[in-house]
Amino acid sequence: MSDVRDVIIIGGGPAGYTAALYNARANLNPLVIEGFNWGGQLMITSDVENYPGYADGVLGPAMMADFRRQAERFGADFLTDDVTRVDFSERPFRVYVGGDEYRANAVIVATGASARQLGLPSEQFLQGRGVSYCATCDAAFFREKTVVVVGGGDSAMEEATFLTRFASKVIVVHRRDEFRASPIMVDRARENEKIEFALSSVVDEVLGTDDGRVTGVRLRNVVTDDTREVAADGVFVAVGHDPTTALFLDWLDHDDQGYLVAEPGSTRTNIPGVFAAGDVQDHVYRQAVTAAGSGTMAALDAQRFLEEQQHAPRVAATSA
Repeated sequence: MSDVRDVIIIGGGPAGYTAALYNARANLNPLVIEGFNWGGQLMITSDVENYPGYADGVLGPAMMADFRRQAERFGADFLTDDVTRVDFSERPFRVYVGGDEYRANAVIVATGASARQLGLPSEQFLQGRGVSYCATCDAAFFREKTVVVVGGGDSAMEEATFLTRFASKVIVVHRRDEFRASPIMVDRARENEKIEFALSSVVDEVLGTDDGRVTGVRLRNVVTDDTREVAADGVFVAVGHDPTTALFLDWLDHDDQGYLVAEPGSTRTNIPGVFAAGDVQDHVYRQAVTAAGSGTMAALDAQRFLEEQQHAPRVAATSA
């Protein structure tokens, strides 16, 4: 395309939509290339009760539709397609969707991260209806109930311990007989009387009713190959997250897990004019509200960057 946008936002989740809202209200005419799977992880979340302003709770997809509609109201444009390539070698930056090229003087990367899944059809069927990937988000739905946590790292131990504030029993399922988690996290979990362990075991199937309610899991011992069924009201999968950053790794600084690295206290990346917002650069909090706050920061950082560029002195060309 021949026209150059002020801002292109890559990704349609809490961070991307909030950035679009702020940039649209600043008359920056943002284009949001939101992806086919717009809405991010909120699209597989049923009730959201911890986002400020929704006093009675809200369905995840409904909340994302609200975010999108609000940004659209102020003039943000949307393209429901996936970015296939980027070129950050010079400004204006180039963003490609198939054979179509889009250009902008600033880019906000807000492609998020996805929770690793067990890969079971029963898990997918019961997502948001007893299968969760975030204890902080959903623990309160399981007061005085039995839940299963799958995983053996720090995140799994942390989620299991947090769940004991609500659940009557937490069963930690791990495929090995040793944990990857730090010893202090494991000790804390072992000392909690509400936590039990099913080691050297994997979840072969999430059990549930036809109308979508988790009733338990079928465990398989990886040493003996024996199976058994365990009654439970919920399953929390805590086997890690993967940032959606493959398109950007050759351009932007990232850590060993693939999360983009921003300058402390900002969303600026190593390339001036390119900003990272939301879970794509946050492997600690991973909440909708923190992603939205990060999107606000990116929008303001982009706005200030563009203003600085407009007032920057021009450098006269010199002959060789």
